[in-house]
Amino acid sequence: MHIFDSVQKTKRKFTPLKEGKVTLYVCGPTVYDNAHLGHAKSALVFDLLARVLEANGYEVTYARNITDIDDKIIKKALEQKKDIKTVTDFYTEAFHTEMEAIGVKRPTLEPKATQSLEAMIDLIQKLIDKGHAYTTPDNDVYFDTTSDSRYLTLSHRNQNEEEKQERVVSSHHKKNHADFALWKNVKDETIAFDSPFGAGRPGWHLECSAMIEKHLAYSDTPFAIDIHGGGADLLFPHHENEAAQTRCATNHELANYWIHNGFVTIDGEKMSKSLGNSFFLKDALKEYDGEVLRFYLLSTHYRSNFNFNTQDLEASKKRLDKLYRLKKRLFGVTPCSDETAFKKALLDALNDDMNVSLSLALIDEMINSTNETLDTPGKHKLLKREAVANLAYIEELLGFGVKNPFEYFQFGINEATKERIETRIKQRNIAKKAKDFSLADKIRDEILSLGVHLMDTPQGTFWEKV
Repeated sequence: MHIFDSVQKTKRKFTPLKEGKVTLYVCGPTVYDNAHLGHAKSALVFDLLARVLEANGYEVTYARNITDIDDKIIKKALEQKKDIKTVTDFYTEAFHTEMEAIGVKRPTLEPKATQSLEAMIDLIQKLIDKGHAYTTPDNDVYFDTTSDSRYLTLSHRNQNEEEKQERVVSSHHKKNHADFALWKNVKDETIAFDSPFGAGRPGWHLECSAMIEKHLAYSDTPFAIDIHGGGADLLFPHHENEAAQTRCATNHELANYWIHNGFVTIDGEKMSKSLGNSFFLKDALKEYDGEVLRFYLLSTHYRSNFNFNTQDLEASKKRLDKLYRLKKRLFGVTPCSDETAFKKALLDALNDDMNVSLSLALIDEMINSTNETLDTPGKHKLLKREAVANLAYIEELLGFGVKNPFEYFQFGINEATKERIETRIKQRNIAKKAKDFSLADKIRDEILSLGVHLMDTPQGTFWEKV
């Protein structure tokens, strides 16, 4: 397996720190608003990475944090006249619901910032004791970037004074413009936590380093974890500062491999809440099945910037529809247990830095060749079983094709109408059994008038949206 390392800027063979085990940490959401398409893209990329690692036989410990301490959260709570926990619990639950809708598995660990304060305070104290952090006259604590000879080796950049380092107001007592906050003294009455440095709140960059040390870090390896990931916008300053904190406070570097996914744009414009074009995932889920969104958002390589537009989304849906059409043709067939050439080729493609374009091309080819064979006389039973096994492997590895193939084509029909259709199908079956074909035909026509198509199969009667 090879992955592109954002720091070394090259594709590297993956070798875990511990044989058979992988530790993966990904920066998660700040829960003050609904998830947008950028959150969805990043979550899908690392969900795919975890699946590929597991398919290679690794035991994966995957942590994705929840930032539930932040000035934006406090602002939202004040606006809504609610307490902080009510706000963060609401948006955390919404995030989980929306991630589930697009097939993102829950990580092994999901630590919250509010549950990791002790680890953050311990990390700050280590940095102070080792001379890498200092307290200002305002009782803020800052990391001294000049104390770290390897600072900026992660992002490989020259820093300008104008570049923003943190999401809180900076102090004029900083020694250097590049220094960043580890702990901010709080003088107002919003929310503060006790610490040896005074009442305050942790800096944005601090929590991930502390959580990694608390939940994942190896103590006997040169790196704390195998892989650290997130969006490309996090490489600097967030990940740069995380790496500096960790190396200066501990006896190891933060991660052996760094992986970053590209930006999401909407109709060619970079997605940003400040620009007012932050397309919320919940809105997209009203118009499209979650699996369609998953298929579309994963259809380009993870390192490429992704331009979201409805024309490409519709084309992507038609591509996924073909997979489900084949799944319908093979409905009820038992998969074979043997390895297939397709399975090997698919994993090989994903082992090459998650080459999803090649993977989808292989899937298209498998679907087309299987359909061609099924359309010829003398359908081969073993081929059917192999095809079902291939579809099951796609489901396991990429998360596509997980739904009942008939229910997949029912998206857009409300629950009340679905219930009415199912009831009328049962009544039609009773009429057919009683040989009352006139009534059965009448019920069928009524069902068809609801904008659906009926299919009578040996496994029962199914329907889908026209």
